[in-house]
Amino acid sequence: MLDGLLRRAREVATDLTRSPAVVAASDPTGGPALLPAPVRYERLQRVVLTDEVSRTLFEEYATHRASDRGAEETGWVLLGVRGPQEATILATLPVCAERDAGEAHVWITGPAHVLASRIIRQQDRRLAMLGVVHTHPGSLRHPSRGDFKGDRDWVPQLPGSEGIFGIGTADAEPKPDGALVSFSPKPHMQCLGPLRFSWYTLGAGDKKYRDAPLELTIGPDLAKPLRPLWPVIEGDAGRLDRLACQQAKVRFDIIQGRAAPALAITIRLAEPGQSVRLVLEGKDVRYYYEAGGDTFQVDLPDPLPDQGIYRLLAELAARA
Repeated sequence: MLDGLLRRAREVATDLTRSPAVVAASDPTGGPALLPAPVRYERLQRVVLTDEVSRTLFEEYATHRASDRGAEETGWVLLGVRGPQEATILATLPVCAERDAGEAHVWITGPAHVLASRIIRQQDRRLAMLGVVHTHPGSLRHPSRGDFKGDRDWVPQLPGSEGIFGIGTADAEPKPDGALVSFSPKPHMQCLGPLRFSWYTLGAGDKKYRDAPLELTIGPDLAKPLRPLWPVIEGDAGRLDRLACQQAKVRFDIIQGRAAPALAITIRLAEPGQSVRLVLEGKDVRYYYEAGGDTFQVDLPDPLPDQGIYRLLAELAARA
């Protein structure tokens, strides 16, 4: 079973860390197009978290502890930009609702993270999976021996062959002056109230983790807008990601639906100004055809989004 989980983790990591296509920049002087120089990775010297990413981790950890699954481990996938000697974390993806978790383990990655990564990377193609954060129910602030066995097989697929790993515990001591702000008892630790995150890096071939000095900067959690849509993303992740792989011009957008945020998937057609659109709002699935600035809702019986899209495309092909 462990081999199967590791194989699945490697497959997910490959999808999340696949480099975007390199586009040649045209030379304004008329010379040959130049490709950007590849990043030359060195060992990570620091990890930078945006303030929104830090807030997400602490808030969702506190919410998890107060839930009926609070005794279990939980975790997050980290997306960001890797530089030569530093990494900036810009997005957090939560574990799935149907996760395999207990008091000593949590299974984090899955198809929903592949789809969510695809959606987020529309904003910045440099974004890649950089590591994971998970919690320990006791006071073990360091990755366990079991964590190391899995992580060492996984980090060679990450940018720079080095991963970032955070461990959450609920053993922080109150700040001496009683202030209600975060503080860092050590360069690689961040505490807020009773909660603590300890940060480490692990490179390919390393025998042990290294403490990762942490810095905060002002910035977003690019995955925050996906939180209200997470049940939709989880429910149809495999079908929607396959649709995006099969079609060339697919775009995902978060829109305001009839009563709540909704996920819109738009596929541009070969004819100028024409597209088909799928809108997922809760369990409601709606299909649209757009042409010449007009939008027409199409009544289809298909509750499965990919089947409905291909039925709609077949209808349009028949009419053409």
